[in-house]
Amino acid sequence: MQNRILIKNILWDFDGVILDSLAVRDYGFREIFKDFNKAAVEKLIEYHSINSGLSRFHKIRYFFNDLLGQDISDEEIKIYADKFSLIMREELIKSRYLIADSINFIKENYKKYNFNVVSGSEHNELNFLCQKLQINQYFHSINGSPTPKIELVKNLLLKENYKNGETILIGDSINDYEAARLNQIDFYGYRNPQLEDVSKKYIEKFDNNDFID
Repeated sequence: MQNRILIKNILWDFDGVILDSLAVRDYGFREIFKDFNKAAVEKLIEYHSINSGLSRFHKIRYFFNDLLGQDISDEEIKIYADKFSLIMREELIKSRYLIADSINFIKENYKKYNFNVVSGSEHNELNFLCQKLQINQYFHSINGSPTPKIELVKNLLLKENYKNGETILIGDSINDYEAARLNQIDFYGYRNPQLEDVSKKYIEKFDNNDFID
């Protein structure tokens, strides 16, 4: 069994694992698409909840291409993504959205592991939020979209020369699992019962014994 000594590098998803932001992001999508067909918007929200690890850029394109049957340019996607980011930057800097057990574990253990964030959230917004929430100092790097999470993980493993057997990814969505699987690192599912069967270890709540078998 894998134990604390073998794990040296922990890659963290952000939304739903460090920050309880999913409801706020639901609101953000409803707001930027408030003038569109409401049924289509609700289908997007459902897609978003299932695929929380995917970027907003992907979801905006999905909304237009798959739900509305319309083309959208990269420039138009960026306009909607920027509107979304403004809403997130105003709301998600509030510390009440931080997930207490995750943050406590991070604060208590950041010197024992190499912590990195790999998130579907937009890169600049993600770094802004971490700075405003005063948690950026706990992470070796903070990485976000539009680069897909699978590539973020791959790039990080190469850049930092992390060994696959010493690295895990903690996430709350099937997209996080896929990013770990395709990069041949272990996946630890967090607070999503649908991930129990695909997780090397499933975490309902963090404590200091989570990585000791």
